[in-house]
Amino acid sequence: MSPVVRFENANIYQNENLILKQIDLTIEEQEFVYFVGRVGSGKTTLIKVINAEIPLREGEGFVLNYNLKKMKKKHIAQLRRNLGIVFQDFRLLTDRTVYENLQFVLRATGWKDKKEIQRRIEEVLERVELTYKGYKMPHQLSGGEQQRVVIARALLNDPPIILADEPTGNLDPETAEDLLKLLREIHAHGKTIVMATHAYELVKKFEARTLKFENSQIIETGTAEEIDFDNLLT
Repeated sequence: MSPVVRFENANIYQNENLILKQIDLTIEEQEFVYFVGRVGSGKTTLIKVINAEIPLREGEGFVLNYNLKKMKKKHIAQLRRNLGIVFQDFRLLTDRTVYENLQFVLRATGWKDKKEIQRRIEEVLERVELTYKGYKMPHQLSGGEQQRVVIARALLNDPPIILADEPTGNLDPETAEDLLKLLREIHAHGKTIVMATHAYELVKKFEARTLKFENSQIIETGTAEEIDFDNLLT
């Protein structure tokens, strides 16, 4: 295993506000990592830095050997092709079918062959158990199904890292658990998963490395039992 994300003495800003300070963090290849903490503690901000949506100003940061501090615009697109992003609010194109949503992403990232595009879309829809839903419009799907489309979209270019920002936030508990099981299965097939979440019952049920964001720091907790989740909800 080798590091796919690494920060050294990094200060993370949101606009002019210092959100995380003097961060040292390493995420290894094929790890599953939870980010937990109160709203505003920096979980989403760090995901946006990893995705090069927010620039790294101070310290060192590397994602898949891309230097975040020295990143040129032309390299941002290259990095993002290696990152699958799963958002809480889905961000699907509401005027296009599921198939057309996925087709749009593939064409935008350089795919041209129609048969290859069709093959890949069928593969990812099967992976998320939506084989026969490609013709549906997003509004015709349940919240859980829409989030599965988002995961399918994240998998299209077979990225080594999946960044999931509150992926279960808009789902009922049963659907949220099914979705986390899917992410765990994807992880088992060799993906690195970084998941920011407030779904603490799921964190306790499906244990993995858990990092607590608190007081502008990232604290290595070891296991979920060592975290006072009730305190994070207040």
